Parts: sequence; structure tokens; C-alpha cells
Amino acid sequence: MSRLGTLGHNLYTGKVSYDFVGKWRRWLALSGAVVIISLIGLGVRGLNLSLEFKGGSQFTFPDKGFSNSQVMDVITGTGVGITDPVVQTLTNTGVGSKSYQVETKALQQDESAKVVSAITSKLGVAQNQVSTNTVGSSWGQQITTKAIESLIIFIIAVIIYLSLRYEWKMAAAAIIALLHDLVITVGIYALVGFEVAPSTVIGLLTILGYSLYDTVVVFDKVRENTKEIAGGSRMTYSQAANLAVNQTLVRSINTSVIALLPVASLLFVGAGLLGAGSLKDLALALFIGLATGTYSSIFIATPLATLFKEREPQFQALARRVAARQGAAARTPAVVGAAGVGAGTVAINANAIDPDDAGPVRATQPTPADEPTEPADGRTSSAAARTPSPAVRRPNTAQRRPGNRPTGKKKRR
Repeated sequence: MSRLGTLGHNLYTGKVSYDFVGKWRRWLALSGAVVIISLIGLGVRGLNLSLEFKGGSQFTFPDKGFSNSQVMDVITGTGVGITDPVVQTLTNTGVGSKSYQVETKALQQDESAKVVSAITSKLGVAQNQVSTNTVGSSWGQQITTKAIESLIIFIIAVIIYLSLRYEWKMAAAAIIALLHDLVITVGIYALVGFEVAPSTVIGLLTILGYSLYDTVVVFDKVRENTKEIAGGSRMTYSQAANLAVNQTLVRSINTSVIALLPVASLLFVGAGLLGAGSLKDLALALFIGLATGTYSSIFIATPLATLFKEREPQFQALARRVAARQGAAARTPAVVGAAGVGAGTVAINANAIDPDDAGPVRATQPTPADEPTEPADGRTSSAAARTPSPAVRRPNTAQRRPGNRPTGKKKRR
């Protein structure tokens, strides 16, 4: 068996266990810090929206050896009121050439014609080599509205389904973990400055299902381990839930790795080598979302569900019973086997000292071999009566007392 297989077996049987649930404060503090940083980045820097969301005009043409600043001067000098054009250099990996992509505000048809004329005359580009694309801002607003509506409907449907399948406390924990994944993913886009395109929205909506899929797998095992736990006293709800996380840990890692490999191929091969920008937007959102979804199902969803469940009176009583049982087991002294102490041996208390001879005193309790037996009529058996207790010494009647002499007279009958 491989090392990973051995580890998975030990995690499933409980031989090896990591306290994921018990260290919930550490995980929540770490996630809370990342969420706060993401929100700050989202509020300060904002999202780098693509042309489809903010609207505008886009001009794409091949590079004829000019710098970005020279291209920007040509665009701003067209006299149509362009003040802050965005100039990007694109690499056409297939043919090894470069091209420029210029984004401006939304232009009218005559204004767009002036820009094309300036590009062809001053940058040496043929008119048929200039590609023009204009998107209105209303289209981006519609995309944003539809995405928000889809997210709300999805969350409501998930809450209803998880509440019926499990209970509302587990549904609440799953939704919190889901929002955690979304905030962190969007925050990374804001902090790094990745462009948010329509394909990015598709990727965000896709990771919602994957995040909940991994969470539901863990919750199934938690429900199996805690199905009838309230009536016993062997382990608490937290311990049973932590066992479920350990039992599904290897499966979650394997599923995540298998899911991330093709996404990484889209991200690094499709976008990096082939230069497909739309693949980059989709793969980047999926890569970040899949990684955070795996983390949240283990470190956020299950600990939160356990915290909610541990507040119930039945599981609080169970925790007290388990603590009392463990405390009693810790106080129970070790039992010496028959090979250590033979039958009938009298225990010696080394701390009890006899003041007469300063030696150890034998315990006054008789051993099982010295205890008298009681017959059915209540009288003591003769064998037991003739056996004196080790702690009681009978006087010797044959010994005469000093000073008592015999009188020499016999008693007449």
C-alpha cells in the first residue's frame, strides 16, 4: 500500500487524526483576516472592469515598431476628447508578432472614424488591419444585474435544499463558507488588478457549485458519525465531526488536485502559451475558487456547523457526560494482575509506621483467604473460627503468669 493510501486508512480508522474542529479559532481568525484584506482592497482599489462592463470603444491593430507612449499620443491627438486611453500590448504566439489594443470611452461612428484615420496615417497601419469594437455601458449593467440575480436565486435554492436534507444550521454554515469563497476570490481580483470580464462571472458562478459539492460530502460523513451520538457517552459532537473531516480529508485533496490540473492547463497553457485572453479570465476565477472552496469545506463549514450544534442542550449534556467519563477513567488506579500479587498476600502500606518497632504495619483488612465464611444459619464455620486473624494475637494459656505458684491441692469432684 502506498504512503498516501496508508495515511488515508489511518485517518479513516482514527489512528491518525488532526484536530481541525478543535482549532476553529485559528481557522476563523485566519479567514477573517483574509476577508478583511479582500474587502479593503475591493473598497480602495475596486475591480478592473473590462470593456463589456464599463462600455467604450476598442481598437486593435498590429505593432509597427512604435512604443506605447507614441501610440497614446496619437490617440489623444485625434481631437475627439480622448484623455485617458488604455494601451495594451498583445502577443500573437502563433505567428510570433505583436499587436496593440487601445480602449477608450464610447465613441460615435464619426469619432471612431477619426481615430482609425489617425492610426493608419501616423502609425503606418493599413485600414483593413484596424479592428474596431464599440460596447455600450447598458450592456454591462445588464450583465451585472443578471449575475447578481442568479447569485441570489442560487443561494436561496441552496438554503432550502440543505435545510431539507440536513438542517438549517448546516445550511447556514455552508452559505457562510460559500460567501467566504466569493469574497476572497473577488478580493484577489481587486488586489492584483486582474480584469473582470464576462467569462470571469461565469467562472465565479461555476465555483459556487464546486464549493458546495465538497462541503456536502463532508456534511454527509458528519451526519453519519453523529446520527445516534446523543444517547451515548463515548465521544462528543465535536469529536465525531472532527473524525468525519479526517475521514474525508484524503478524498477532498484528491478531488481538488484532479479538478485543479485541467484548470491549471487552461490558465498556464491556454492563456500563457496560446495567448487566449478569454481562457485566462475563466481559468483564473476557477483556479482561485477551487482552492478556496476546498479550504472552506474543511476549515470553515464543518467547524461552524459544529459550533452551532454544540449549543443544543442534548449535545451540551453529552459533552458533560463524556468529560465525566474521561475524568473517572483518569482517576481509576491501575489494576495489578495475578502474576504480580498472589492470592492471600497482605498489602503493605509503607507510609503507616508502628510507633513501637518503627516498622511497616500490616493492613488490618483480611485477604480473601483469611475471611470467615458465613453458613446459611448465621454461625461461623469451625474452620474459619479456628483460624485467627493475622492482626489478632490470642494469649497463650499454657504460659503461667509470674508470681503464681501452684497450691498442690487438687479439686475434689
